[in-house]
Amino acid sequence: MEKIRLKLKAYDHRVLDRSVASIIEAVKRTGAELVGPIPMPTKFRRYTVIKSPHVNKSSREQFEIRIHSRIIDIVSATPDTIDSLMKLDLAPEVDVEVRSMGKE
Repeated sequence: MEKIRLKLKAYDHRVLDRSVASIIEAVKRTGAELVGPIPMPTKFRRYTVIKSPHVNKSSREQFEIRIHSRIIDIVSATPDTIDSLMKLDLAPEVDVEVRSMGKE
C-alpha cells in the first residue's frame, strides 16, 4: 500500500475533466481509496505583441493562455491500481505528473 499523487495540467478544462473522470473510474474499479480531484488555481500567461514590427509602437495585441490543473491523491494504491493506471489511454494534450509519496 503506497500513496500516489497525480498532477494533471491542460489548456482546455473540458479535456482535463474527462481525463480526471477516467482516472477516477479506473482507480475505483481496483478498490483503492482516493482523494480529489482538487482543482488548483488557474495560471494565466499573458503576452503583449507589437502588431507592426517597424512602426506604430502604440498598436499592440494581447494574448492569454490559461493552464488548468487538478490534483488526485490515491491513498491506498495496490499493484492492481498501478497496472490499471498504466493501461489508461488519456488525451495527448493532458500533462500527467506521477509522484510516489512512499509507504503508509
